[in-house]
Parts: sequence; C-alpha cells; structure tokens
Amino acid sequence: MPRWDTSSLKCRKLCRPSSFVSACFFDANTNPIVDIVNSDTGSPFKPDRVAILGVGLLGGSVALSLRRQLPDVQIVGFSRSEAKRQQAVDLGVVDFAAQSVEAASEGCDAVVVAAPVDKIACIAKQAAGAAGENALITDVGSTKASIVSAVANRNFVAAHPIAGSEKTGMENATEGLFDGKVIVLTPSETTDPEKLNACDQFWQLTGGRTVQMTAATHDTYLAAVSHVPHLMSSLVARLTPDAATELVGSGWRDITRVAAGDPTLWAAICKENRVAILDQLDRLREDVSGLFEMLVRNDDEALLQWLADAKSDKQKVK
Repeated sequence: MPRWDTSSLKCRKLCRPSSFVSACFFDANTNPIVDIVNSDTGSPFKPDRVAILGVGLLGGSVALSLRRQLPDVQIVGFSRSEAKRQQAVDLGVVDFAAQSVEAASEGCDAVVVAAPVDKIACIAKQAAGAAGENALITDVGSTKASIVSAVANRNFVAAHPIAGSEKTGMENATEGLFDGKVIVLTPSETTDPEKLNACDQFWQLTGGRTVQMTAATHDTYLAAVSHVPHLMSSLVARLTPDAATELVGSGWRDITRVAAGDPTLWAAICKENRVAILDQLDRLREDVSGLFEMLVRNDDEALLQWLADAKSDKQKVK
C-alpha cells in the first residue's frame, strides 16, 4: 500500500465489491483526497495478449515491464509510422506490429493507449470497439477529466503512471521505469468494478503502486505538481540570456531539466488541462507579486520567512 501522511485526514470506509480492500481519505471539510485500494481477488489478472497503442517511452516501458513479469505474454504494438513499427519489433519491445488500432486491439485481454493526451479518447474508443466486450482498456495520459468524459466505456479505466523522463522514444524505454512509482487510477461512475480490479492488478504487474482518485482531483493536483512546474522550468530556460549560459551550474540544470521535454506533447497537456493550470498560474501570480513587494520594500525578514516556508514545504516531500 502506498505510504501517505494521513495525520491530518479523516478516513472513511467505502462500500466496494468483496474483491477490494479500500479506504478513502478526506480533508477536514470531508472532501475526498485519495482512495487507496488493494485488490484481493482469488483470480489474478494475467493477460495473455496485450496491445500497446503508441510504442514510445511509456508504451515501450509498459511492454518491457510486463514481459519481465509475464515472459509468455504476447505484445502487439501499433504506431502510425512504418519505421517505428519495425523498430519496435527489431528492439524486441513488441512481438508483432499492427498497421491499425483495430488490428492491434483485436483478441487482446488488455489494451494500453500510450498516445498524446489529445488523441487518447478517440483511440480508446476505437480500441474498445475492436478488442471485444471482455478486454480491459487503459491509458497513460497525464490529464484525465476530458478523457474519462469522452470515452465513457465500462471497460475503460483511465490511468496515469507518475513516471517518465524528458527523453522520448522507445529506445529510452526500460523495464524498471514504473518500479515503486505511483499509478493513479481515475474510474468513473460507470466503470465496471471487475475491470477496475483488473486494471489495479495490471499496473501492479508493471511494478507500480496504485491509488485512486476522481479525474477532476487528479487534474487539479497534477496542475500543481507537474504541469505548472514544467511551464516554470521552461520559463527559467527562456529567461536565461545567451551571454550567461557559460555560467550555468547544477542548480540551473536541475530546474530546467524538464524543459527539454517534447513541446508538442506539453502543448497538448496544457490544452487538455487548461482550467486547472490557469487556476494554479493565478496562485503563482499572487505569490510572485508578494515576493516582488518584499524586495521593493527591502523587507528582508519577510523574505527570509518566505524562503524558510518554501524549504519546509520541500522537505515535507519524501
């Protein structure tokens, strides 16, 4: 079970099928924070055939991590590029490569949509139509609310592995990418409980630790801990004068590391999670304004406290 600081949270047992042991944590106003779930079924989900729709860094790593646990699993890959399909086979990431979503999904026990966030819903619906009524459909997208709303299929369980790199491509995929990492599941009210259980087990096969929350909560939190920080990383990179680049050290490199990510991918993320990102940017604008005023007023005591509070907040995260 994932370790969470629950000292300030209230715990409420949830009614679920007997295959689940679960608890939902609430804040002081009884707003749900996160639902931690451990599957406890007598019939583990071990797929024989899995489709990876988008064999890049994440999709490729899903394939490699599954093969580590299930050596006999058949993995079918899909990419729109013939060259990438051949590369996936040549690298041993997949066993077969299909030329269409439908061909890749047919006959699979599980389908993973590893496409850009603005393409996931369309591909997931195509896959669900081809894979059959018993297939699990999941994804790797870092935004969830619009995807969950658009797909609206009982067999679809939206997921977001909190893992990745500024690097892209299947050549950077690794079997251990998800080891110990949090995998967020965001089921909807219409999600089939059996598929939710299967998805929980599926992502644990990759080495991840599963948690559940609503899609809206996920998007709000990810705007704060991932999406806006990425934009700030890019902002720091953009602010740096060319003449100063020879002076950059490890601090600048740490802060700007994620700015090296794929611009097309991140533009899509911002488009899909625009409202939550704008809310966080409003908060950021207020904080920057306050910081500006401290410096204008020579309020060194307030500045010291601001920095101390930031250090304390950072040290709370293990």
